[in-house]
Amino acid sequence: MPEFAPADAVSRPLHIVAEPDLDAWLAAQPAATGAWLAATGFKAGLGDLRLLPDAQGHVAAAVIGYGSETARKRTRFGLAPAATALPAGDWHLDGNLSPEEADEAALAWLLGQYRFDAYRPGKPAPILPRLKAPQGVDAQRLAIIAAGECLTRDLINTPASDMGPDELEVAFRTLAETHGASVTVVRGDDLLVQNFPMIHAVGRASTRAPRLLDMRWGDAGPQLVLVGKGVCFDTGGLDIKPSSGMLLMKKDMGGAATVLGLAHMIMALGLKLRLRVLIPAVENAISGSAMRPRDILTSRKGLTVEVNNTDAEGRLVLADALALADEGEADLIVSMATLTGAARVAVGPDLAPFFTDDDGFANALSQAGRTARDPVWRLPLWPGYEAMIEPGIADLDNAPSGGFAGSTTAALFLRRFVANPAYVHFDIYGHQPAAAPARPKGGVGQGARALLAALPGLLGGAL
Repeated sequence: MPEFAPADAVSRPLHIVAEPDLDAWLAAQPAATGAWLAATGFKAGLGDLRLLPDAQGHVAAAVIGYGSETARKRTRFGLAPAATALPAGDWHLDGNLSPEEADEAALAWLLGQYRFDAYRPGKPAPILPRLKAPQGVDAQRLAIIAAGECLTRDLINTPASDMGPDELEVAFRTLAETHGASVTVVRGDDLLVQNFPMIHAVGRASTRAPRLLDMRWGDAGPQLVLVGKGVCFDTGGLDIKPSSGMLLMKKDMGGAATVLGLAHMIMALGLKLRLRVLIPAVENAISGSAMRPRDILTSRKGLTVEVNNTDAEGRLVLADALALADEGEADLIVSMATLTGAARVAVGPDLAPFFTDDDGFANALSQAGRTARDPVWRLPLWPGYEAMIEPGIADLDNAPSGGFAGSTTAALFLRRFVANPAYVHFDIYGHQPAAAPARPKGGVGQGARALLAALPGLLGGAL
């Protein structure tokens, strides 16, 4: 797990120089440094890194470009390349960074050192450089946040052969045990006995039993309920996906993975709240017992749902879990799910869209996303589309025809199962399609850091 260097470590400087400041910085350096950087074409572009030798040819320092203000707006974590490109050893930042910029740079360092090498045991782990936490940065908090994000990435990156409902339950229990939380699990046909019929219907075709995972932590403060979609693999069911559509379906439990990463952050930071985590863990498979198109399911809430596409199963399992969350007295309910391709069409892979009826919640989340460098974007719960999720033969339709507003209609569907107005739904992607600073290609958390930063505002006070 990436970590900071001790505060008293002997370290080398990593000079941070923005493009507009390059000439002034060079004027203060030895002539040999200026000549070396000119010979190597250093222009202080964002992330552009150069090693600086001493008189004996040893690496004495390094300089990294901080680019222009426009470049920094376009690229998050622009200093992250240093976390893997610098030689091993301890380093410290040397530059005129604001507290927010120093915080981002330190987090970028930790997140940029993430590796997923579980399936390459013969590959030696690289010896990576360590950063001394900049002055004023809460190193412990950032290390906890990075650990939560790494947990999320590990869970998403693990193939479904090794991350089915059983293994997700093990990860769930391990996290609970680490933080002294309690766990209850309802599994298999007991889901019918305890009134979780749609979780059972989605998962019953698999040889790996469906289940509802329920974790509780904390005994004082406001209650936060996190609900994460845990579809460990999604074939599409009888409305089977094409092979190309299944290639990323190990990430269909990305909502559950992100919720668990966020739960780690909350519990490790000791926030003064009562946390409940609900994860419907299933595999949407194909067998003689699979649910069929046009089946009508009766949900935990009593609403009936016509299954017009067995590949729109995530909202079904979430609906039963959300109904359970709504039966308590939660101060805030949040669902996170890799739910719709329509969300990706709307905002692309880098933004985490969310839905809420509460303008205050929306403003708090948007601001927190900017502060935490975890961008989120509000999409509308447009009441004019309510009729699209009402098929006539049942109360609700899980897959409205027409192809329009798919992310909004999915969110409207979920809202039918939550009477509590303090509800936020995230429709995340959970995958980085190409490597970017601090985000290797593969599984990635979205929205968790924004939520963590927004919690005091969302829950009405200091935590």
